[in-house]
Formats: sequence, structure tokens, C-alpha cells
Amino acid sequence: MTAAQALTHPWLRGNHNIPVDILVYKLVIAYIRASSLKRAALKALSKTLTEDELFYLRVQFSLLQPNRDGCINFDNFRGALVRNRTDAMKEAKIFEILNSMEPLKFKKMDFQEFCAAAISVHQLEALERWEQYARTAYEYFERDGNRVINVDQLAREVGLSATVPAHVVFHDWVRHMDGKLSFTGFTKLLHGVTPRTTTRHQ
Repeated sequence: MTAAQALTHPWLRGNHNIPVDILVYKLVIAYIRASSLKRAALKALSKTLTEDELFYLRVQFSLLQPNRDGCINFDNFRGALVRNRTDAMKEAKIFEILNSMEPLKFKKMDFQEFCAAAISVHQLEALERWEQYARTAYEYFERDGNRVINVDQLAREVGLSATVPAHVVFHDWVRHMDGKLSFTGFTKLLHGVTPRTTTRHQ
């Protein structure tokens, strides 16, 4: 849990100024770099958030000072980062973050998509109710984002190295009956393919 997240806890609300959370920037960068399938999975997961979790995201969204249309873009992220930079944050780090967010110069993000982009899967996975989150999210995903996909396409989606046998890594990701992502595949897609995941299958 970050300091900004802690300050939005129900016990502490209203007593402190909540800062812009640099974790949001890191998660948004990962989101805009993600495949369309991963973004669809994150959008489904964001629909399962509780009011307390949404409160934190609403605060962070408001700190970005949305435009009149209720959306944010690169300029909002840049402005918030410049306004809230600290002595501990070197200028080089600011430029590095902003360079990674350049795709947002060409698109807008409303609050709903911001929730999908700024959600931390790893934090949710640590909660006791993660299974419930994931099951409910998969229902949304089945309705709105699931599609037929083969292991070679999955490998490209997640950026799997060509030296790793895709059929071994993804053998339980796809349902045999219809070729769509299984619940196991959905949760692994959310978690992400890591070096540990791939080396275990080599």
C-alpha cells in the first residue's frame, strides 16, 4: 500500500492532503503498453472494485484536474506531475515518466478507463477476496471482451520470447471447446507473464 492509498483509508479521510500517487503513473504506463486483450481484462476487473477502492481512484483522477469533457490526457498527467514533484524526484525521472506516457497525447481517458489503467492487480491478488474479484471480473470479460485466440496469438499478445514454447506456457489458457480464454488464462493474463513463468517451462 502506498502513502496515498493509506491516506484514503476510511479511518484517515479528511485529515490529510492526499498526494498524487506515482504508482498511478507506473500502472497507466503499463496499461497503455499492454495488448488489447490485457486492457479488456483490466476493464472487466475494474468493474468489481468496492466503493472504498473507487474513492482512492476518484481522488487520484481529480488530482489530474480533468478537462471540461470529464476526460484526461497527456497534459493532465504532465501538469499534475510538475505541480506535485518533490526534491527527491529528479528532473530526469520526470522526463522519463512523461516520455513513457506520450501515447496519451493522441487519446483521451475517461474515469472508467482510468480505473482500468490505475488498478493494481498485484495488490488485489494479495486480498482474501481475490478469488471473488477474479470470478466476477471473468463474467464481465466473458460478456464484453473474450474472443477466440490461439496460443501463437497469445504469445504475441504478451510479448513471449520466440525461444519459449508457447504451446507449453499457454496450454491451460485457452478453452478447448471454443478457443476462448479460460478463467485460468484470464487470471494469468492479469498477473502477467514473468521470467519465472517462462523459465519454469523451458
